[in-house]
Amino acid sequence: MTFHIDRFDLDRFVADTLAEDLGDDGDITSAAVIPDEARFTGIMRSREPIVVAGLPIAEAFFRALDPEVEIERGVEEGGHAGTGDILLRLRGLARAMLTAERSALNSVQHMSGIATLTRRYVDAIAGTGAVLLDTRKTIPGLRALEKYATRMGGAQNHRMRLDDAAMIKDNHVVVAGGVAEAVRRAAAAGIGRIIVEVDRLDQIEPAIVAGATHLLLDNMGPAALREAVGQVAGRVPTEASGGISLDTIRAVAETGITYISVGRITQSAPAVDIGLDFAMNPQ
Repeated sequence: MTFHIDRFDLDRFVADTLAEDLGDDGDITSAAVIPDEARFTGIMRSREPIVVAGLPIAEAFFRALDPEVEIERGVEEGGHAGTGDILLRLRGLARAMLTAERSALNSVQHMSGIATLTRRYVDAIAGTGAVLLDTRKTIPGLRALEKYATRMGGAQNHRMRLDDAAMIKDNHVVVAGGVAEAVRRAAAAGIGRIIVEVDRLDQIEPAIVAGATHLLLDNMGPAALREAVGQVAGRVPTEASGGISLDTIRAVAETGITYISVGRITQSAPAVDIGLDFAMNPQ
């Protein structure tokens, strides 16, 4: 299995997660009830329509406890699965599969939930030319996985870390004494990518003249966004952000904006319903 996310250590994640679940004495229920030589066949199915993300993570949990487990994937990452569709077929040691079950399911349910909600937003702006971005509103420690899941849903990753680009927001502007001065300081520091949050139209020109390379238009309605896009006139990319929902995103996208960032695709995505059923292998 080949799976890679930049700056994400899958082996460490699996080991830490299993250690959290196993505690000091391990899976005492399976050890007491299931013979150590017993083998299971397992089927992981979607119980609702979803966009799939996280199967390689689930597979890694099973392989960590049973390196010889046989796994067949029923759908690829980023693909659609309908109600009842098989995501994984498993065959291996029963104790290992039961012990890994919860960690595997938690990962796939959470990540597929993000991918599924993300795809709804992407579909809502299809044909407009606008690109959906994710944000840094992620669960601490899970950013790499959650942003991977948004990619599976069709979004584009934006600012993985604070050192990816300068992001000048209202508090920076207040301390610096104005938008232009804040941008000038960032440029003087040698920062190449300078994103500037503006919430008024009169901030746009000073920001661009001072060296902004990207404008984040914060909490503006469609009319204001359309005016802002016209004022920018393609000189830098524009991004709409703040309070954007599935009900409003299409109108935002139709203003000519370059990007739309939505925090709720990671911050508020519900887990999807996925089940894993086991049966004893016939002898």
